[in-house]
Amino acid sequence: MSSDLDGWLRPAPRPGAHKVVVLALDGVYPFELGIPHRVLGSAGGRYEVLSASVDGGPVRTDADLTVTPGHGPEVLAEAGTVIIPPHALAAGQTEPGPAALAALARVRPGTRLVSICTGAFLLAAAGLLDGRRATTHWALAEHFQRLFPRVEFDAGVLFVDHGDVLTSAGAASGVDVCLHLVRRDHGTEVANHVARCCVVPPYRDGGQAQYVERPLPPASEAGTGPTRDWALGRLDRPLSLDALAAHAAMSPRTFARRFQEETGLSPGRWLTRQRLRRARHLLESSDLPVERVAHEVGFATATSLRRHLAAEAGVTPSAYRRTFRAGSGAG
Repeated sequence: MSSDLDGWLRPAPRPGAHKVVVLALDGVYPFELGIPHRVLGSAGGRYEVLSASVDGGPVRTDADLTVTPGHGPEVLAEAGTVIIPPHALAAGQTEPGPAALAALARVRPGTRLVSICTGAFLLAAAGLLDGRRATTHWALAEHFQRLFPRVEFDAGVLFVDHGDVLTSAGAASGVDVCLHLVRRDHGTEVANHVARCCVVPPYRDGGQAQYVERPLPPASEAGTGPTRDWALGRLDRPLSLDALAAHAAMSPRTFARRFQEETGLSPGRWLTRQRLRRARHLLESSDLPVERVAHEVGFATATSLRRHLAAEAGVTPSAYRRTFRAGSGAG
């Protein structure tokens, strides 16, 4: 990257830039429609991001405006990645219209497909999610499962990555999945620069819980946030529930209850995710042996790190490092 201004100046796509087509359906949400352009367009010309409609004409949004994408469905056949942002579902709607399905049929085999929120309905209607784990906004879980029982639906995550098909939840998770694409394609350093340009967190775990409706603790109660910050600076050390509760000046039982209310996770599960997040960063950005990475993030042994990473990402630390080191060389 030549300058932090790249995110504003939006350099022209580089020769051979990866072509991304954003397919806008009728009733598209303007905010999410713009996410791929903003995030991927901030990657220093590494992506060429285009918009298309199913018939080449204007598209009605869910707001009081209409947008006119620059392309028709024919451009989908040229894409390396197709992203489907969310659109408003009409009452009683059971599946996308035939024009949307016909447009999606133009996509070449092997093209990477990404949905944001209700964009997953189009992928599912086309049979592309059958037998796969997928997600959309948590509020649509029951509706989605009724329509597409062959999909292994998971309402509790921000996004799901199957390599060739990715599905994400509502609104801000579209930012998460697009940053994830940048990380996959070009490594952590580029993704962090893009996040800085967009003024968003550089990484939220795809397995992080969606923010479903939960009662909030009364405002007069002390929160667990300061203790979470304290723990993040000590991930390489043993951190028991008793130690966390003592730092927060609460009983272990009260601390565990409030922690669950505020994060949607138990303290133990949250610590494991933070340690895995730190481990992934070290695997991507350093040459430390796996045993040292495990020690640095608070796992007792490399075997423990391997077990937890395999459960979360389905790969070993060495395989994870090879994947992201290969991507980081594409800068």
